[in-house]
Amino acid sequence: YTFSGYRRYHSDCHVCHGPDGVGSSYAPALVQTMKNMDYGTFLSIVAEGRKNVGGGKENVMPAFGDNKNVYCYMDDLYVYLRARAVGAAPRGRPPKKAEKPQAAKDHEASCMGG
Repeated sequence: YTFSGYRRYHSDCHVCHGPDGVGSSYAPALVQTMKNMDYGTFLSIVAEGRKNVGGGKENVMPAFGDNKNVYCYMDDLYVYLRARAVGAAPRGRPPKKAEKPQAAKDHEASCMGG
């Protein structure tokens, strides 16, 4: 899951959240945020988006619930970002792709409409 999460993150999320989840001037560092975020909260924020206003600044996280390239791989994204947050995955591409269980592959294919 970590390798796939890395690939999905760097295709859709890194534009705002920076490489490897380290943040940017307009989006938070997910490496810090994910240390205490449960899966349900993560799923809700990514699927529905979020708007934070404070300190004279407005941050908007768009909803990705209708983007199958993100939504169908939420498990992978969560595993990758949690691994980064707890130090189990260093910066950069994970060393190798682990084989996913068939049930996970079937779920992804079904979600993607295939």
